[in-house]
Amino acid sequence: MKPLLVFDMDGVLADVTDSYREAIVQTVKHFTGQEVSRDKIQDYKNVGGWNDDWMLSHKICADLGTVVDLEAVIDVFNGLFIGSGDENGLIHRERWIAEPGLLQRLSQRFTLAIFTGRHDFELAPTLFRFAEDVTFEPIITANKVDQLKPSPEGLQKIQAAHPGADIWYVGDSIDDATSAAAAGVKFIGIAEAGKPRYAEAKAVLEANGAVAVLDSINQLETVLPA
Repeated sequence: MKPLLVFDMDGVLADVTDSYREAIVQTVKHFTGQEVSRDKIQDYKNVGGWNDDWMLSHKICADLGTVVDLEAVIDVFNGLFIGSGDENGLIHRERWIAEPGLLQRLSQRFTLAIFTGRHDFELAPTLFRFAEDVTFEPIITANKVDQLKPSPEGLQKIQAAHPGADIWYVGDSIDDATSAAAAGVKFIGIAEAGKPRYAEAKAVLEANGAVAVLDSINQLETVLPA
């Protein structure tokens, strides 16, 4: 039986600096007239509990003194992220992180899977654009769980689909680390050098059980078992 290598999506497989993070900035500015910094957004992420960017945008608006209905926040956020009419959304600014050949090599030794806080409609366009030839099985999105990360439910569903398999989870947040710990799977952290609050993000992952913290998934082969 092959071991499983499970990937988070944002900040791990896809660089979302100019997509999700920018959507938070623009959503908050839409409702509050204020521009939240990327460092401040990462501060929320490092605390944990803010894996859902809709909820985080809503929270930042409230912290800046603007109370707004969550559904209104979601509508604005999705309009920015997915786009509307003839306008391309911020999702088109995403960059695929895995270097050519990496996932193909890993798939020879591991069954590849995804556990992400994205919904299906947010995930499919990016996978189609960048990884149409890569098989991820299973793919667990927000649509497929009752409780979002840091709940381990998504990883537990993967465990149930592959009973007895050795599992590694690769993520970039304290919520990913907490989920892995609760599911009893090994966790590899990703903290990209040069990104906001890099030192703090790396320290948080190390303190929350990461067996290694890498700058990128392109370094995975240096820490995974042969």
